[in-house]
Amino acid sequence: MKVSVVQLSPGSDKSHNISHAETYVGRVVRQDHPDLVVLPEVWTCLGGTTEQKFAAAEDIPSVGSTDGGGDAIAAVRRMAREHGIFVHAGSMAERGGDRLLNTSVVISPDGTLLARYSKMHLFDIMTPSGLGYRESDTYRAGEEVVSVSIEGRFGRIRLGLAICYDIRFGELFRKLREQGADLIVLPAAFTVETGSAHWETLVRARAIETQCWVAAAGTVGAHQDADGGTRYTFGHSMIVDPWGAIVAQASSGPGVASAFVDAALTQRIRSAIPVAEHRRLR
Repeated sequence: MKVSVVQLSPGSDKSHNISHAETYVGRVVRQDHPDLVVLPEVWTCLGGTTEQKFAAAEDIPSVGSTDGGGDAIAAVRRMAREHGIFVHAGSMAERGGDRLLNTSVVISPDGTLLARYSKMHLFDIMTPSGLGYRESDTYRAGEEVVSVSIEGRFGRIRLGLAICYDIRFGELFRKLREQGADLIVLPAAFTVETGSAHWETLVRARAIETQCWVAAAGTVGAHQDADGGTRYTFGHSMIVDPWGAIVAQASSGPGVASAFVDAALTQRIRSAIPVAEHRRLR
């Protein structure tokens, strides 16, 4: 199957972000004819105030639904149906009480919501330069490890779902491999500081240790935080094969990258180095 990652530069204007996403999805479909398109983390509203985040949040319907949800879910269903593709809708804020959930959904070409995953590991950190991030002030953590099979003209493939900071927790990725994942999808909004130090290393490491393809779609560029300060995300969206090779990568601004996920290559690598069979610690 052919997979495309879409790298966007969102801000806090949800309507603009949706239009921006529709433009790039249409462009990559015309250019590369993918079966699956992957959007970045929180592409519907990046930065802004807590009030803006809550206002942009969606009521995400249940698995199996073919309608319902807010403007972003409707737009993703429209993209999937119009282009005849699967869409991994990156992640978006989901209403969940006094705090939000950071939730990914997978939509089929007929608009059915196939899977939903909420980010398990929240980004509460201090960078070496002194910038602080407290995702748990606004979001609560998800609880469930999620994978889903999709099937089309390419046959069947199983997607493992993770989001951004999850990439630092190898045990989640091992669970996804145990669930049968062939391709792990990682929408992200990595900071420039952490991204320049760790992004490529972590994405390639997770691919190597799980022997899965990894499609990592990131945000890029500047956005305003709640206090009006400017923060920057790293981009460098990429697709990595189970050997750890970068087979496609986006440019330094908004853009796309596409690659074929070769099931035969996956099988050769897993047969040659059967790490899943050799594992001693469970």
